[in-house]
Parts: sequence; structure tokens; C-alpha cells
Amino acid sequence: MPTEQQIRDAWAEHRPYLIDMAYRMLGDIGRAEDVVQEAFQRLSQSDFDAIEDARGWLIVVTSRLCLDVIRSARHRREEPVGDRELRVQAEGATSDLADPADRVTLDDGVRLALLVVLERLAPAERVAFVLHDIFGLPFETVAATVGRPEATCRQLARRARLKLERSDGSRRAVPWDEHRLVTDRFIAACANGNFEELVGVLDPDVTGGVDLLPGLVVHGAERVARNLVHFWGHGASLVSVPSGAVPCLLAFVDRELAALFTLTVDGDRISEVHVQAEPATLGLARLQLAGLEPAAASVDRSVSRPSPLSG
Repeated sequence: MPTEQQIRDAWAEHRPYLIDMAYRMLGDIGRAEDVVQEAFQRLSQSDFDAIEDARGWLIVVTSRLCLDVIRSARHRREEPVGDRELRVQAEGATSDLADPADRVTLDDGVRLALLVVLERLAPAERVAFVLHDIFGLPFETVAATVGRPEATCRQLARRARLKLERSDGSRRAVPWDEHRLVTDRFIAACANGNFEELVGVLDPDVTGGVDLLPGLVVHGAERVARNLVHFWGHGASLVSVPSGAVPCLLAFVDRELAALFTLTVDGDRISEVHVQAEPATLGLARLQLAGLEPAAASVDRSVSRPSPLSG
């Protein structure tokens, strides 16, 4: 049995990555967190010293648990919460909002394609596609998760790509993020409240802004990192979403959407962090994540979480 310290260390090091991965498969932050919690519970009951690669072990167990959820009768009866394209634009989805102040304008690159049309994929296809095409894991790992030969898993991923391409030939449904390593470091550092790691992944001249305070821009890696740790460290779950050339994150607190992050990446550093925390933005995004039409419900006007970059 592993020691408490070994489990704590594994939790801090691997949980952010696993939450991100599980969310991509399940489209629901609550289910993703529950699955990862179960994976660590199983790790705590394992022969830890016999596990050569704890991260790889957790990836396989988490993926299998996700596959079980996808295959479950309950999951088949329900349409996955996140399996709709999330497009938050100044026109179209917001055109029916009565108050012009409620219109949401996002940067050009912030058109979130959230688990785009993954509901069209069979469970094994979805897992093979997410693990290999999005997270870049070898087919050996995919095969161990799905329980099929590597050659079969290659075909599963290929079929998934073809289905997604047919669903929208104008763009790649879930493009491979060339900034994945940088994004992973940012997510892990925020989730663990690791100030030094955040400073390391931020450009020394990074700028930080938030839509709640459009005139205020914070400059410098230490100032931006300090605010990120203060508002988003230890408690928030950050997950990445495909958004074209601009890395984009959803930030959840207590399983509620609390902010949208967009990152500008230059090389191996982040040069700009922009946070969308406006109640109108979050209200509209929550409606779309829940599968509701914006015109059919009022925008959430609750007090938003304090600005993470305004200090």
C-alpha cells in the first residue's frame, strides 16, 4: 500500500492532467472529477512499489473509468452535457438578448469548440481519438485502455477522424494544440498554486487582463502569477478546450463555470493571459454548456468570482 505522502505527491503532480483528459472524454466537470477521484482511490489500494510509471497507470485507469461511464446505460440515455459546440459571439447567439449591455464580445480566436460532435463517435472511438489525437499518447497505451489490439485502435482513431471531418469539412473539429506542453504546465501550476512554476511558464513581460476591468492590464510574470495563485490556486479545476490557434481554458470552481481563459503563447512561454469573468459571458456560456438556447432563458447576473488579474 502506498504511503499518504506518495498519494499526495501523485495527486498534486497528475490530477490536473487527468481532470483535463477526463473532461475531454465526458464533457462534464463533475463526472470528470469523480472519475479521477476513483482512479486515485484505486491507486491508494494498489501495490504502489510495483507500479513503474504512476502517471501511465493513472492514465489507463482513468481512461477505462471514462469508457465505463460512456458505455453505461444511463450515459446512453442522456446527451452528454458538453457535447455541443460552444460558440460565444457578438452576434447570433446573443442577438436575442434584450439589454445591449448583455452582448458578449470575445476575441476572434475565442470561438470555443467544446468536444465538438464527439457524441457522434462510438465509445471506443472517442477514447482512442482523445487519447491519441488530442493528448498524443501512444497506441500501446490506447490499446491497454480500450482492451483491443494496437492495430484496431489505430482504425478506431482513423474512423473517428473521418466522422469528425465529415461532420464539418470546413475545419478540424478538435485540432491538435501545438502549445499543449505549455498549456499543461500552466494548468498544473494553477491547480497546485505553484507560484514558481507559474513564473517559469510565463514570459517575463507577460500581460494579464480581465473583462471585468477592461482598462487595467497587469504586467510582469510575478504580478500575474501572484494573482493567478491567489484566485485560482488550490480549488479551481482548469480544463483545455480546442479553439483553433489560441489555447483556451474553462475554469470551474465547485463544479460551476467561473471563468474563460485565453492564452497567447510565444515559443515555450505564455505572453498574455486574458480572463473572461463577466456575469453575462459566464451566464451565456453556462446555458450553452447545459444545452439551453440563450434566448430561452435569462442571463445569469449573479456576482462573479473576483478578478484573478486585477490586483
